[in-house]
Amino acid sequence: MARGLGMGFDPPVVSADLPQTAAGERLEPGMVLAVTGYVWEHGVGAVFGREAVLITDDGHEVLTTSRSGRGTEMAGSDRPSPEEIILYHKDPATKIATITFNRPDYLNAPTSAARLRYADLLRGASVDNDVKVVVIRGVGDDLGSGADLPEFMEGVDSPELRLAELRLDGADVNYPPKGTFRNGATISAWYANVQAGNRPLQELKKISIVEAKGYCYGWHFYQAADADLVIASDDTLFGHPSFRYYGWGPRMWTWVQMMGLRKFSEMVFTGRPFTAADMEKCNFLNKVVPRDQLEAEVDKYATACARNRPVDTVFMQKMFFEVYKQHQGEYMGSLLSAFFESMGSGVAPDTDDLMLDAAIDSGLNNAVKDNDSRFPPDFRLSKSSRDQDG
Repeated sequence: MARGLGMGFDPPVVSADLPQTAAGERLEPGMVLAVTGYVWEHGVGAVFGREAVLITDDGHEVLTTSRSGRGTEMAGSDRPSPEEIILYHKDPATKIATITFNRPDYLNAPTSAARLRYADLLRGASVDNDVKVVVIRGVGDDLGSGADLPEFMEGVDSPELRLAELRLDGADVNYPPKGTFRNGATISAWYANVQAGNRPLQELKKISIVEAKGYCYGWHFYQAADADLVIASDDTLFGHPSFRYYGWGPRMWTWVQMMGLRKFSEMVFTGRPFTAADMEKCNFLNKVVPRDQLEAEVDKYATACARNRPVDTVFMQKMFFEVYKQHQGEYMGSLLSAFFESMGSGVAPDTDDLMLDAAIDSGLNNAVKDNDSRFPPDFRLSKSSRDQDG
């Protein structure tokens, strides 16, 4: 059974009388909350048969129903628009633009349309003569803990949603059917394209600065890897829950490049998130500061970059670094990761692994919490679990 972004699979048949998540229970990144075989990076809901329980930020449960019995609608009509999720502002006087992830109730999870907007904004910033520096930050306590996977999973039974994400909505195109390799591989391969919104920073011809804080997991960890500079608060956690429930992610090659083989191997093989101090030691970060100094420090760096050299010079500098990274195989690594993303159904579990099939009957939420508790506190994914005694 394949899981995660870009995975095509047929969910297993499950009982409809599974226990629901307790109201008021705090959800944390890395929790597996779907009993139909879906794995979500940041937990905004749980699927029960043909019904969905949406967990709001204050712990309340909102029941929604499935679409025509084919899939589960995760309150899609209530999702913010791409323009609400991805905010953009530029100051022609300073030549500094700011992209802000604005969905704090869902740990700043971007929808597929928001990721497309993100890619378009960065493509525009590359051209814009009024922009020399792009600052990327998040509203709330976290940069973010990954993409909106519940929304992605709605596309499993909806070719129209897949085509829209591929920028082919309205075109005379038939999406590859279930049962074909291309059903999952098409969207996985798309995620290697900068227009998909996963790695657009790789082709940005302006200086990018990521302001990292709190959770920097999944898709948001992609952006930190691809940025030119990363300034982090001392409470930031970096990683990908996929290393616990699946084994890899789309930016594997770049994470090796930016963290170094030895330390990134540790992250993959243990599944543990790295602290800001850990990431500074392996040269992933440019600066670590206390949380209350973070925004001012980022603004200081952005101002210095904007005042240093003309836009033409920055454009040429970025071309140099882009050629350097492509010589190291950045895009090739993206294609390789896309292939692995499409092959997850071939993975067979060992007896004690966290696999959804075996955990369903006992309740997935508890199963994942139990799995996190198997690790030392400083190896756990969620902030609350890390605060507990081992």
